[in-house]
Amino acid sequence: MSRLLVFEIGTEEIPSAPLYAAIGDLKAGAESALRAARLEHAEVRTYGTPRRLVLEVEGLVERQEDRVERVKGPSAKAAFGPDGTPTKAAEGFARGRGADVSQLVVEEDDTGAYVYAVIERTGVPATDVLPQLLAELADGLEWPKSMRWGSGDTRFSRPVRWLFALFGADVVPVPFAGLTAGRLTWGHRLLASEPVEVPSAEEYSLAMTRGRVLLDQTERARLIREGVQAQAEAHDAVPVVPEKTFAEVVNLVEWPTVAVGSFDADFLEVPREVLETAMESHQRYFPLERGSALLPNFVVVHNGEPDRSDVIVAGHERVIRARLADAAFFYREDLQVPDEDRVAQLSGIVFQERLGTLADKVARVEALTSALAAQAGASDADAAAAHRAAHLCKADLVSHVVVEFPTLQGEMGRYYALASGEAASVAQAIPEHYRPRFAGDALPASAPGKLVSAADKLDTICGIFAIGQGPTGSADPYALRRSALGILGIVVDGGLRLRLADSISAAFDGYRETLPGLDREAVGAEVREFVLGRFDGMLRERGHAYDTVAAVLAVAGDDPADAAARCEALTPFRSEPAIADLAIAFTRARNLSQRALGTSADVALMGA
Repeated sequence: MSRLLVFEIGTEEIPSAPLYAAIGDLKAGAESALRAARLEHAEVRTYGTPRRLVLEVEGLVERQEDRVERVKGPSAKAAFGPDGTPTKAAEGFARGRGADVSQLVVEEDDTGAYVYAVIERTGVPATDVLPQLLAELADGLEWPKSMRWGSGDTRFSRPVRWLFALFGADVVPVPFAGLTAGRLTWGHRLLASEPVEVPSAEEYSLAMTRGRVLLDQTERARLIREGVQAQAEAHDAVPVVPEKTFAEVVNLVEWPTVAVGSFDADFLEVPREVLETAMESHQRYFPLERGSALLPNFVVVHNGEPDRSDVIVAGHERVIRARLADAAFFYREDLQVPDEDRVAQLSGIVFQERLGTLADKVARVEALTSALAAQAGASDADAAAAHRAAHLCKADLVSHVVVEFPTLQGEMGRYYALASGEAASVAQAIPEHYRPRFAGDALPASAPGKLVSAADKLDTICGIFAIGQGPTGSADPYALRRSALGILGIVVDGGLRLRLADSISAAFDGYRETLPGLDREAVGAEVREFVLGRFDGMLRERGHAYDTVAAVLAVAGDDPADAAARCEALTPFRSEPAIADLAIAFTRARNLSQRALGTSADVALMGA
């Protein structure tokens, strides 16, 4: 016989991202624990809402399966004396396995005769196993941040307020967080305020629906997406739905209702990035657009009854109006300040205690950008635009908007540069110099943007290594690995031709006054090894064999673009039949060579 098991942990509102992780961890943990407990079952499902984590196990057997264990012990010679009397080794082995010495058997294999303990494990009822199993499952959930409450020692993401556990019609008295599970649960905090007594596990899902709780996060996501799209179509618009914000919204509601609000059209004079950030990141609204222009409307997903939407939306409109008014005020105030004034303010912000202020960093990046432009053979126009963009690239960090909305750094710099009369190429390079910000992010599109991005990242790498704070196996607080991969991406995929040794040397030039005792040769070797280590991994991820990569980097590692091209040419060639003959010829030539004669060659003789 088998039954349905339902276990619910009722809590205060759990943050969205940790809730997603806990849903997956609960499923994996339950499957592992039930397997270890010898409890056969069918499908395991886990659900999560802001106020609950739920485990459902279909077809869970009522009793553990019986099991016979065979455990290998000491050799037969060590276990029994010449007269067959068990030794202390045999007695200790049997005692450790919970068996009697009489249960030991001797079996031979290729390595000799050994003692085995044959132990019969009789299954016990699932109702005896489940309370402790589920308690340990709940206690074993890991959270990025956990808390204690009351006088207990239990730690959880948020305070646990109730426990519900039914195995068929039977209560499973799970002890956890100072509570004991029963058959009482709670529905929606506002729409179903009374506790609900559930007769059996099979009726739990219906009880949740009556309590205005949509358990399945996948179903909530489907309904929300359809509702957002329907509201947008009703306004002849397209919703702007960042997946990260959408995923968060799904876990902010138990009974989702989708509605549309509005704000004053005057706010549309503010850059749309500011409006979108205020609506999405701060309020979890979805803006509406028509063509490429935002509309003075937003979609809100609330946790109330549809017939109360007007009142709820009015409250959201009051909130967003205040938020947008602040943003508009900050933006207008920023427009009154020339970019050069903001650049001057960077001298009051420390970049790194030993590496100076942001103003010092900007000065280094300016000089390094010009050096990289000369090395890459950039045009005069691109070199000039890059140098100017490097001068302005951090200016928006002291603006009111970026202080309020830090994720808009770079983007606001572009707006302020254009407002100050800078060339479009200069303005475009300012946000581009932060790219790529993460794996898979777009590379800078313009030549000035590539130059400033590479210079900014290389300056940070060289400076941090110079003060002995490079990454360790477990920590990379300055994201130097990401910066190195960003530079390599710009060089290999973005077409910016740079040589490592020359670029690192140019970066160290900027630290002559800041770090006068710098051992350029030793630290340069560390930086080069670090960058090549990232490059090795990048090339392998692109399908090149480890020995291909090692061979290419040994001769062309200083020129990443050339090294990548060599790998691309060599990898398919290695599958050709001729590669074996070529390897034999090269090996023979190497064996016949005399190293004492040197490696210099007279190219003129080769053409004779």
